[in-house]
Amino acid sequence: MSRILTVKTSAFDDQKAGTSGLRKRVSVFETKANYAENFIQSILTAAADPAQRQDAVLVVGGDGRYYNKQIIQIIIQMSAANGIGRLVIGQNGILSTPAVSCIIRKIKAIGGIILTASHNPGGPDGDFGIKYNICSGGPAPEAVTEKIFQLSKTIEEYAICPDLKVDLSTIGKQQFDLENKFKPFSVEIVDSVEAYVNMLRNIFDFNALKELLSGSEHLKIRLDAMHGVMGPYVKKILCEELGSPANSAVNCTPLEDFGGHHPDPNLTYAADLVETMETGDYDFGAAFDGDGDRNMILGKHGFFVNPSDSVAVIAANIFTIPYFQQTGVRGFARSMPTSGALDRVAKATKIALYETPTGWKFFGNLMDANKLSLCGEESFGTGSDHIREKDGLWAVLAWLSIIAKRKQSVEVIMQEHWQKYGRNFFTRYDYEEVDGAAATKLMKNMETVMTDRAFIGHKFTVCNEEYFVEKADNFEYCDPVDGSISRNQGLRIIFTDGSRIIFRLSGTGSAGATIRIYIDSYYKDASKIFKDAQTMLSPLIKIALKFSQIHEKTGRTRPTVIT
Repeated sequence: MSRILTVKTSAFDDQKAGTSGLRKRVSVFETKANYAENFIQSILTAAADPAQRQDAVLVVGGDGRYYNKQIIQIIIQMSAANGIGRLVIGQNGILSTPAVSCIIRKIKAIGGIILTASHNPGGPDGDFGIKYNICSGGPAPEAVTEKIFQLSKTIEEYAICPDLKVDLSTIGKQQFDLENKFKPFSVEIVDSVEAYVNMLRNIFDFNALKELLSGSEHLKIRLDAMHGVMGPYVKKILCEELGSPANSAVNCTPLEDFGGHHPDPNLTYAADLVETMETGDYDFGAAFDGDGDRNMILGKHGFFVNPSDSVAVIAANIFTIPYFQQTGVRGFARSMPTSGALDRVAKATKIALYETPTGWKFFGNLMDANKLSLCGEESFGTGSDHIREKDGLWAVLAWLSIIAKRKQSVEVIMQEHWQKYGRNFFTRYDYEEVDGAAATKLMKNMETVMTDRAFIGHKFTVCNEEYFVEKADNFEYCDPVDGSISRNQGLRIIFTDGSRIIFRLSGTGSAGATIRIYIDSYYKDASKIFKDAQTMLSPLIKIALKFSQIHEKTGRTRPTVIT
């Protein structure tokens, strides 16, 4: 019989969730008394009324980073004390973010708690995060995250069963009797991969993929799990199920510090994969982030597929995936900073296109209203309405399905796409861990200039190229489903030729501020579409740096990451 304690606590004023949950340095969760408990209690209070909790099921899992297992035990103890009837937890606490979304939907849970800081570093000196997903399987919308935040600012006590301990390593059900509770509290430990792979079997043609990866003329692939959560999924699905050689997958053991690396699938942090692909030994390469929702696609000799192009190529070849042959295509969507490559496909196919703020929750609302089938973000996130999260392995299988059908290389598929639709040259400059006050001031100064009426029509001249401002604003989104308004989603300068420069403060960091600059420019001219993106965008890059004065105002001499 486990006792239930009510513990007095003091509220914190900084537990406002960002784009994907509450992210802080590990030290904040470890050293601030009750910091995690306060936030977990706020989630549980917001998740269900007391009368509904006995029949409620919550899914719990994480990316395996440092402090995951300790927090999972606290979630178990607090869920029991708060009257939640059952928890479903991934074995050893491991569940990818897409798998959590899949399981929530499959078992009709009221939601899920995901322990991840996504692509941010791990380990004792790294980052930690707690994220709540709702019953649709998607990230909590702003109304829910705001409710959790308000609760966290006024919390005075939390409930916990401190003696309750669960073995996370053994698959099966465990039950616990609690004082003053009529029904036992139930915890079910499940295979981390099983439900997710069963779902993928019903989406893709596994026979065609198996022939591609293990047939006589099989495609040579290299997949880097970056010591994040995706290792077990890649091994089970790509190697065991689809027959790719075991050495196709590397860094597949989830580590608490991701092997000392930054689990972010881009050209900077996945440099080892890029270097391996440049040898020409492999035809297809991919990397995944810490929690498995992001992906980077590479072709032979390190040919890089920009994420904005990736979702456009999948859209243009969407019926190579059996799932869409059955469901049809309801609509496409991209986040505002993502290039307009997807727009070209939507226009050619006469399929509705939605432009949303950054954050998967905005896509989820459209999916739940049956308005959206495929979507993507320039930040290496791609997915569809099979779940309510971006899905790195789904994107890889989508690309492999296209290759199996077209029997062409990644580079040829991309080049033929540009020849047909034209090319949106795109780049992103990230300035990470900038002083928060300096970043806010820089953004406000730019907005003041941009919102002056005299700025419309302003001419920028660089390298004999002239650009005239057609529109300048702070992006605002009215959700076509519920009419909710999301303001201050990024500063946009749109030129008369359709080129765009976007400035945005990111909400995924745990310390300081991240300023992102996005540049997007479209060309149809066949003599230009195969040129280097940085070369083609050089005039706009110079305009963005000069207009923002980002180097002068932040003391930086270069971006942390260029995509």
